[in-house]
Amino acid sequence: MLLNNKLIYEKGYLVEIGKPTENLYYFFDYDERSYDINMEFQHFHNFYEIHVLLDDNANHIIEGNLYRIEFLDFVCLKPYCLHKSEYPKGPPKKRLIIQFNIPVQSGLLQDNVGDLLSIFEAPLPIYRFEQNNQDLIIHTLNEIFIASKSESAVRTLSIHCKFIDLLCTIYNHRNENIYQAETLNTTASKIYTIASYIHNHFNEELSLNTLAQKFFLSKYYLSHLFKEVTGFSITDYIQMTRIRNAQQLLLFTNKKITDIAAQCGFTSFSQFNRVFNKFCKT
Repeated sequence: MLLNNKLIYEKGYLVEIGKPTENLYYFFDYDERSYDINMEFQHFHNFYEIHVLLDDNANHIIEGNLYRIEFLDFVCLKPYCLHKSEYPKGPPKKRLIIQFNIPVQSGLLQDNVGDLLSIFEAPLPIYRFEQNNQDLIIHTLNEIFIASKSESAVRTLSIHCKFIDLLCTIYNHRNENIYQAETLNTTASKIYTIASYIHNHFNEELSLNTLAQKFFLSKYYLSHLFKEVTGFSITDYIQMTRIRNAQQLLLFTNKKITDIAAQCGFTSFSQFNRVFNKFCKT
């Protein structure tokens, strides 16, 4: 079917090339998501991800910050970035998730790929374009979709080349990005400001008392609203943020567990162990 009379979309269609642990990995997921299956808490992974909304509106939370997204907004997430999508109540929302790793190059190509991936390093890595640039992006997405249906011996190479072309289009037009984060003077926006503060200061002393004082709110009011908006108590949210960051360091560094525990704001190894078992037990 065609969305917006231009974009090819097939509900439930998957394309998978390689595995997340391999140098070359692609996963394209055309599907719908609804409010009742929103992720519980922000997560991260060791590959790149692009979330493309193919519907009218949804939210994305990146490191505790809430962003409104619309049709064909590209949310570009670098590895190990804490994030989650959030869909409003009502009919399911169509979206395309692209997860990928691309091989490390050498020489001139290495520099080019580094430049290309810089779109994921922007302070606000969400891209929205005017219609002419949207049409270029839709054309390339359709080429990828058509190539994925091919039985050609060079199908994988074709998808890879067209995806690189997609990244090049976003990179070449990055200065024409018209996305602007909304300034929302709502209760929810205040809570997400506090959540963002937690994500940026998780290694410091944090508690309901300190946050209430910093944001000039009563402890009861903050506790009630934080639970209502995020679904978590302040204490659990702080602990989960610390544990997610500790997981990243455990997986991708050679640091000692005791050093990681201290670096992530835990006052002792026994506290780290207790919280880790609480949130990470299988």
